[in-house]
Amino acid sequence: MQNNLPHICPSCASVLKVKSLVCEKCSTEVSGIFGLPLLASLTQQEQDFIVDFVKCSGSLKIMAQKLGLSYPTVRNLLDDIILKIETNQNNLKTSTK
Repeated sequence: MQNNLPHICPSCASVLKVKSLVCEKCSTEVSGIFGLPLLASLTQQEQDFIVDFVKCSGSLKIMAQKLGLSYPTVRNLLDDIILKIETNQNNLKTSTK
C-alpha cells in the first residue's frame, strides 16, 4: 500500500511545503520552498477516482458502470471531490497571504 504525501502539519494544521527534491539516479538535490500540487491533498481513493474519470472522458455514466454504482452516487462522489478541491484552493490562497 502506498502512503499519501502528508500535506497538513501534524503540529499546527498549517499547509506543508516541500523543502527539497532528490534524484535517486544521480543524487542531485534541489532545495527551496515549494508548494505541493493541489491534488496531493486528496486521498489516494479520490485521486484514483479522478484518474478513472479522465480515462472515461469525463462521463459519469461510464464511471457509474465501471464502479457498479448509480449515476447519482457517482455524481455525489464527484461533487464531494470538487468541494474538497475548492476548500483546499481557498486554504492555499489564505496561507500564502
